[in-house]
Amino acid sequence: MHPPKLLSASLLFLLPMPLLAATYTVGPSGRQYTQLSEVFRSNNLEPGDVVLVDGNATYNGDIVVGSDDGGAPGNPVIIRWRRGTGESRPRLQGGAHTIKFERSNHVVFEGFEVRGGSRSCVFSEAHDVTVRDAVITVCPSHGILGADQNSGSFTLEYSEISNSGSGTTRHAIYMQSDEVTWPDTVFRMQYNYVHSGTGGVLVRSRHQRSEIYYNWIEGSVYGEMELIGPDCETQKPGWTADLRREDADVVGNVIVHNATWRNAIRMGGDLNGRSQGRVRLVNNTIIFANAGAANAVMVQLGAESLEMHNNVVYQLPAGSTPAIVRENPPGEVATPYCGPQGREPWTSGRKVYGSNNWVQTGAILVPQEFTGTRSGANPGFTDAVARNLRPAVGSPLIDGGNNAPPTAPAFPFPSPLALPAFDPPLRAKMAIGDHHPRVIHGARIDIGALEDLEVDDVLTPLPGAQPRVPSTGGGAAAAPAITPAVPEAGQPRATEGAARAAQDAPSVRAEPRIRSIWDAAWTRLVAWWDGLLRLLSR
Repeated sequence: MHPPKLLSASLLFLLPMPLLAATYTVGPSGRQYTQLSEVFRSNNLEPGDVVLVDGNATYNGDIVVGSDDGGAPGNPVIIRWRRGTGESRPRLQGGAHTIKFERSNHVVFEGFEVRGGSRSCVFSEAHDVTVRDAVITVCPSHGILGADQNSGSFTLEYSEISNSGSGTTRHAIYMQSDEVTWPDTVFRMQYNYVHSGTGGVLVRSRHQRSEIYYNWIEGSVYGEMELIGPDCETQKPGWTADLRREDADVVGNVIVHNATWRNAIRMGGDLNGRSQGRVRLVNNTIIFANAGAANAVMVQLGAESLEMHNNVVYQLPAGSTPAIVRENPPGEVATPYCGPQGREPWTSGRKVYGSNNWVQTGAILVPQEFTGTRSGANPGFTDAVARNLRPAVGSPLIDGGNNAPPTAPAFPFPSPLALPAFDPPLRAKMAIGDHHPRVIHGARIDIGALEDLEVDDVLTPLPGAQPRVPSTGGGAAAAPAITPAVPEAGQPRATEGAARAAQDAPSVRAEPRIRSIWDAAWTRLVAWWDGLLRLLSR
């Protein structure tokens, strides 16, 4: 006897159906909630849920996105500004942690201004958190803080972080990962403008792997960037300094150091944690604005290796003699509080490698291990004082780089981004998706973070409103041949979440357009019912 092909309507609605993602709305009036914090106190969000928040309004801080409000891999919870024409961003203001991701894994946070948190403006104690298109400012303590425990991958993109930090221990961006709970995760920072620190360091990372690509970083009170090891006093049971190595790939950034503090970049360790890691610097522009002692890279307390390719290091005042790679000797540092207590700058002897860097005449501590080093009195920027850091006509940086920078055979850097594929923001916040491809229009890539010509300069405009495309000849002179500066084939760039981390420019996920929840429910019901009939008729 064949099973029946029709079921009663009552039985149909008793059968299981896929759950629909929910949308929650927040605004001063006419929405479900008037405060963002109420959404998470009143609901347990599920993967795919969306929270839309009106602009032109300020919302109270102390917002906690809890462990019962997370998404799933590839299907995050999305907290987003409901964009309206002419509207300003929704502002999240005040509290201890203005917004905290408390074990709420797989979350996207997009489009907000966040300010005023007394302990941090954004605090991440979670895995797979993306902060996108945010303005984080006037944070009297930390701007963005990653927890020592329960934190994993974190992506920061298309954002502006400013006027944050305090003293020597509160920083604009301070990231760490929990290598026991979330091993092999990534801190990805791309297309950001980070500037005007009020204390500490602009970018301080204790994360297992830092990928710092295409950022403009300028104006710290102390160093611009520190790449060190986990705090050995705050880790979970089972952690040791040898559990993981903390590596950093730093590619295509402009780093401008205005402070009197000597170090633009410090790597290795501090008294709380040594990285024992490998650092790679490729196509960065490192500028010192003031006279006096200056170290492009300071190595201390336990780094494994350093690679540098296609970087330019320049100190503006005439007669300056910046140090390219300085080592802090054991006699100049105290004994670490915990973990390995050696005071040597390198974990197992000096390991340095590099090619095609530009340094100014008189620079000191230029590694002998470098090959193809260029030098001169001036790198020939368009206007260094005004921070127009593209090479001008005749600059020695033009066509001076290495198109295939090698990694050291004895200490290879894992899964590097071979060359920069995009420009950093030009001293301003970058809109989502507004990153410009970096194009090599000569025989070789230019040294530094920027080519001499921006992509629009090497494309020929057509009449009217047509797109800009490369000239194909005939009539006007043809535009120079252009080659995108893209990673070499076969070189992955992340150790975790390869599909997500491989995206240089994640697009904004468009929400499906439906007329009502009943339309969506009916569509799913019809599809489910059709599938059931097909199954029963076999």
